[in-house]
Order: sequence, then C-alpha cells, then structure tokens
Amino acid sequence: MTSKTHNDIRPRIYDGDGDTLMEADRQSNRLVIIPAGDPRQVEPTRKRIRIQWGQFLLNDMLTSRYRTLICGVNPVDNSRGIISLIADALPTSQWDNDSITKYAKGYAELSPDKTLVLKYDMDDVKVFALLRPHNRNVFTMDDFRSGFEKVSQMAEGRRDRMPMASVSFLGAKSNKLVDEHGNEPSFETVLRTMHEAGYRGDVFPSVRMWELAPTGVFATYPFPDSLKVMRSGGY
Repeated sequence: MTSKTHNDIRPRIYDGDGDTLMEADRQSNRLVIIPAGDPRQVEPTRKRIRIQWGQFLLNDMLTSRYRTLICGVNPVDNSRGIISLIADALPTSQWDNDSITKYAKGYAELSPDKTLVLKYDMDDVKVFALLRPHNRNVFTMDDFRSGFEKVSQMAEGRRDRMPMASVSFLGAKSNKLVDEHGNEPSFETVLRTMHEAGYRGDVFPSVRMWELAPTGVFATYPFPDSLKVMRSGGY
C-alpha cells in the first residue's frame, strides 16, 4: 500500500471542516477565478491591469490601500456616485456632493464637448474624475478612451500617485457608460479600452459581477491567448 506524497495531498483553504462546509451552491454569490500565466515570471514594468474581484473599493480607499481613485463626475448631480460616497466617508475631506458638482459644472461650461479629467484633493485620497461632457447624459466609449488617455499621462512617472484604482464604470447610476449602440459595454471592452489608453492600475468590477459563476473570470488583463483560440473554435 503506497502512501500519498506531500505533493499528492490536496491543499486546504480553511481549518477543520471549513472546506466542505464552504462548498458554494447555486444560490450563493460566487466567482470562478481561472489562473493564467506563470507566477514565476517577473516583469520590471507594469504591463497588466489587475482586477480586484470580490474586494471592497470604498473600504480600501478609507484604509489607504490606494493613493488615487479614478471615477466619473458630472455637472448636474453626483449624489449617487462613488465620488460623493468617498467624500462623505473620508473624515478629513472638505468636499461634498454640492461642492463636487459645482466644481464640475464650472469646467463643463468652459469645455462642454470635451472629456476633462478633474482633480479632487480629498487629503488621503486624490480623485481623478472623468468629467462627463455637458451636452450628454452618458459617457460614450470615445469619452471613456479620451479620459483614460489623460489619466495615463497624469500617472506616468508619478510614483506619488500610485497605487491607483478605478471603478469599472459599469452599473453606474450617475455616470453611465454606453457603447455605439447605446448599450452598456462588456467588461472586456472596458478593460481593453483602459489598457490601450495606457492605464495599468487596478480595476474594481461592479458588485453585480460577483454572481457570474459558472462563467470563469481572470484576475488580470490582457486575458490569455487561450480565450482567443476558444472563440475562434479551437481548443
């Protein structure tokens, strides 16, 4: 009778019977995270966007895990936006919904057709807010791309602005993002646009995406080439 070697033993996540008790059923909010790439390979520069599945953006901001937040802002009302939540939650911030919106309105009236990136200094957190053009009630993908190109330029060579995190702009209430057909784009489209614009920080998916299982998700972008192969009909 042969005994199992150390490498044959299934690793445990929880103490005691936790692994069995924590087997998720179909009623649970759950994700299936698929590993991609070789974790032993090291790159001296940031080439990937890290996706923070299951993490809490607001709490991470309040506990100084990030120096900079990227989100949207509009010149009408931001009471339901993450920027106002951050301002209200930070004890040393002097911003609130009224002052945030008034500040945005001043710039929107000066450049009504442009996607500007406004800087809000909230003491512990610096917010880079993509200003929705004054003549639209949603962000288009062109607006989004232009904004992230500016964000990438503002982050280049500025270690004092890192680490940096962004909302996904999906499921937004105050600053909705739409594609050329007027529909919300896929998360992959959002990530691709960010990456092509030069952004290399972290991204927090919308909470609605926490229940996507059994669809597997990756923890970084660009996604592995195997996805392209599968979409083309290969294995």
